[in-house]
Amino acid sequence: MEILIKASQFILSLSLLIVLHELGHFIPAKLFKTRVEKFYLFFDYKFSLIKKKVGETVYGIGWIPLGGYVKISGMIDESMDKEQLQQPVQPWEFRAKPAWQRLIIMLGGVFVNFVLGIFIYIMLMWAYGEQYLPNESLKDGVWVQDSLASNLGLETGDRILTVDGNKVEKFSALTLEFINGSNYQIERNGEVIEKEIPTNFISQLMDRGKDAGPLLYPRYPFTIGQISKDSPNFNSQLKVKDIIISVNGNKIDYYDEAEAVLANYKGEKVSATVLRGNETKTIDLQVTNEGKIGVVFSIISFKDLEKLGYYTLANKEYSFLESIPAGWNKSWKTLTDYVKQLKKIFNPSTGAYKGLGGFISIGSIFPDEWSAQSFWNITAFLSIMLGFMNLLPIPALDGGHVVFTLWEMITGKKPGDKFLEYAQVTGFIILIALLLFANGNDIFRLFN
Repeated sequence: MEILIKASQFILSLSLLIVLHELGHFIPAKLFKTRVEKFYLFFDYKFSLIKKKVGETVYGIGWIPLGGYVKISGMIDESMDKEQLQQPVQPWEFRAKPAWQRLIIMLGGVFVNFVLGIFIYIMLMWAYGEQYLPNESLKDGVWVQDSLASNLGLETGDRILTVDGNKVEKFSALTLEFINGSNYQIERNGEVIEKEIPTNFISQLMDRGKDAGPLLYPRYPFTIGQISKDSPNFNSQLKVKDIIISVNGNKIDYYDEAEAVLANYKGEKVSATVLRGNETKTIDLQVTNEGKIGVVFSIISFKDLEKLGYYTLANKEYSFLESIPAGWNKSWKTLTDYVKQLKKIFNPSTGAYKGLGGFISIGSIFPDEWSAQSFWNITAFLSIMLGFMNLLPIPALDGGHVVFTLWEMITGKKPGDKFLEYAQVTGFIILIALLLFANGNDIFRLFN
């Protein structure tokens, strides 16, 4: 059922983005009186699932869910219709239009993607605002549980100040900042320390596997999640959800401090102070010879942590006017972060190519239960990503057509149809290779 919910959200989001992207080409084409022969969601090689001709355009849904297209008369595109190009130029054809009109038609889809992403982020800021754990709220630093975090040179209690000289506002953004960064600054025991992020950090991050937990945690109180049946304290006064705040007078603010305290009382009975709801109670506990009390620690929500006074969450609300710059800033940050990651993919030493994913990776970022906020957040991200990817100067993408049109506008020389045909084929080979590699990565990770 979870897979079905994820897949349904993925298909809905993808379909919406494809239709609106192609509409971005369709509308200016019609405005400039250019004939549009087909408007398709997905590709229709050999046959269509649904199709209907309205006026001069056939609208339909193909059976290959790899995108969509509009077939514009007189244009070398996905259809590779060579016969039409051998006929005399007609006034309604793409190739008959001036270069500036062709440029607008080609940029229409990308324009829609960027505008859509910005619009969704603005609406999300207005409707939901922002709720997050500020990085600066971690006054006593982070909790380091992952070996990769240790290899980075981080220790429990470190306060992460900056990445690449920039202050990190949100705790949840730290891993992404490390992915995009090259150095970071921490405060440890009052001393400010500069550290380097390894070039192959992304490779190490991917090698942790899909089931690895977060790279970094906030520090949590010692909350009891479960008392083992073979625990010496199974029949004690200790209860699930109790928070141990001291042992024999030794204060325990965080779970990571408990091990060192309990190690001093191996095999002994101790007096523990616990927080139970709003009450403080003192109970006796037995410590094993290994320095354990036979319980399973529980992570509690950020909201509960705030109620207990551990952290102060940020809860920003925006008026409609305030949401406009907030949504724009969110869009710009999304785009720049994506560009930084893409640059690293083309640098083999980073190992970032391991993180390149296809349909499974994209589908997996959707939640396993419906959430309008999550759905639109992901759709906005994908819209901006799709817009940027289509701007890449690869033949067969909008960016490739834009490059050739700009060349014509600058030099006054239009590339020949044969050249454009070969460029289109080359572009398709590149795109298919990338598609196979990305989805191959998905399959490899699925079985490893």
